Amino acid sequence: MEENQNNNPGQQEPVDTQLAKKQNHEGDDHDEGEDHDEDDKDHSEGDGHDHGSEAGSASLIKSRWALWLSLVILLGFLLVNKVLDIPVAKPIEIGLMVIAYMLAGHKTIQIAFRRVIRGDFFNEFTLMTTATLGAFYIGEFAEGVAVMIFYELGELFQDLAVNRSKRSIKALLDVRPDKVTVKRNGGNKVINPADAAIGDIIMVKPGEKVALDSELLTESASFNTAALTGESTPDTKEKGSPVLAGMINLDRAIELKVTTAFKDSKLSRILEMVQEATARKAPTQLFISKFAKTYTPIVFFLALAIIIIPYFFVEDYVFNQWLYRGMVFLVISCPCALTISIPLGYFGGIGLASRNGILFKGSNFLDVMTKVDTVVMDKTGTLTKGVFKVQQVETSLDKNEFLYLTSSLESASTHPVARAVIEYQQGKKIEDPTYVEEISGHGLKGKVAGKELLAGNLKLLDKFSISYPEDIKQIQETIVVVAVDGKYAGYITIADEIKEDAAQAIKDMHGLGIKTVMLSGDKNAVAQKVAKELGIDEAYGDLLPEGKVEKVQAFKDAGKRLAFVGDGVNDAPVVALADAGIAMGGLGSDATIETADVVIQNDQPSRIVSAIRAGKITRSIVWQNIILAMSVKAIVLLLGAGGIATLWEAVFADVGVALLAILNAFRIQGKKI
Repeated sequence: MEENQNNNPGQQEPVDTQLAKKQNHEGDDHDEGEDHDEDDKDHSEGDGHDHGSEAGSASLIKSRWALWLSLVILLGFLLVNKVLDIPVAKPIEIGLMVIAYMLAGHKTIQIAFRRVIRGDFFNEFTLMTTATLGAFYIGEFAEGVAVMIFYELGELFQDLAVNRSKRSIKALLDVRPDKVTVKRNGGNKVINPADAAIGDIIMVKPGEKVALDSELLTESASFNTAALTGESTPDTKEKGSPVLAGMINLDRAIELKVTTAFKDSKLSRILEMVQEATARKAPTQLFISKFAKTYTPIVFFLALAIIIIPYFFVEDYVFNQWLYRGMVFLVISCPCALTISIPLGYFGGIGLASRNGILFKGSNFLDVMTKVDTVVMDKTGTLTKGVFKVQQVETSLDKNEFLYLTSSLESASTHPVARAVIEYQQGKKIEDPTYVEEISGHGLKGKVAGKELLAGNLKLLDKFSISYPEDIKQIQETIVVVAVDGKYAGYITIADEIKEDAAQAIKDMHGLGIKTVMLSGDKNAVAQKVAKELGIDEAYGDLLPEGKVEKVQAFKDAGKRLAFVGDGVNDAPVVALADAGIAMGGLGSDATIETADVVIQNDQPSRIVSAIRAGKITRSIVWQNIILAMSVKAIVLLLGAGGIATLWEAVFADVGVALLAILNAFRIQGKKI
């Protein structure tokens, strides 16, 4: 079976957010029900070929030459003996069947033997070995070989399916080029991206992929961002804009300045998230794993009871007849269909979401999204573009001096409001502040040109007991108030723009019966205005980070299953607290992306609904597979115990149902969200 290494993504998180997440997802990423060991790995790799490698499906199929030879021997024997009705001497039949049996099942037999030596008798390997050897004992050689061959074919299909799922997920994102052209010593040098340094100038030709997170030095350029965002529409960027690894340069040769080391790029972190996602188990997976651990010994003893108990009650008891029924029971009862198809279903769900620019950090969060009844959202950068423009400047000082002082202080901040002020002053003098202090949820305090400055919201001036005109409280737009040397000096109004798909996203959430809530650190009047325009159920403004935490906790205390969507550093605590934390990955801060359970790469609110749909589709198909497997097995188990079903029906109930479940799981990849 597939070996999983349980890497815990939580180790990358800050201690406080990690503790918060532990309270919500305790045990989600621990696979308590499965025994992943080297035996399982040896079996799934098949003659040394890793089914998850780039070698691909063809290599995996070729590696099972012994299985194909075994199948040829069995089919040849059946053609001669059964179809053409040519008698085959018993010694020759036994010899051929033993050879075919060992070719097909040698790995399963070896693993079963090693497990028994270690005291682990109740597993699918010993189950299949016992059943097929029992068939040999009662003279049903061809049926015994057929059971082993079909079991191994089922394992091969499992390996092919996992191979395809893993490669499809990785191929969506692993677009990092293995070389980059760097300007050094007056010329261009081609190097490995890992050897590039922050500050290096790199050249990217049309059609080439950007290898490192960078800043655009060319005046403008267009990029295909589909690998990161799922969006095929070209994204045009201006000089100074961030360009991420994985984007494809579309029109002309450009120059970029490297801003992030190769290992720290957003694409590298995304790949880590995808790889770690397969280790985090959904509750359904954990349940099936534990179920199989209990279920397997039970069916062993039931099979034994079918063989022994009739001896005391049936007058014409024939041992071989009841042994055959017990062997049929064992083959049918193998839990392969469940243990194969369910992980594949979740792999498919993660792949479906990734293809649409949504990264789930674990299959457990696919399940969580199906239960969400309330979506709580930040405003700036989540529902609005976070691209602010200065609308009005009012000051008692000289306007140029006022803007010089304010933009100089704001240059120490990366907040969208600060960037708007700096952009408004573009081309004019700005100097670095002598010192600066960020006061969370309030604004900035610092010194510029020997003057003490405060720049932020009205709460900042209240905090420092600075009086200001009462009428500015009535301004609905986002406002930056400024104090110089302890006195109110004026304000700047800034407007944001609502994202194009925000209103439709809210409408779609309501269509799914989900309550929508907006929490904002912006003025309450602004929050209410945006909420009314979008049709959001509840909105709260003037919130500090701790205020957002209190609101989210209140919803949780009321029994709500909620997702929180945010992008800023101050959203990280609430993202961690929510049942499902969702980060806007394009504009979002590193802290929020690291803390989140789901990352939306293109920053579109409509992808929140897509994430919920991906979870619902995955859960639906997983439960279809569970019901299919259990129903067919229950029917054939009863028929087998009654002597009606043969080993051929048993093979269908085991391998056939597993194949049907695998094919059903593949349907996820073709779904639209």
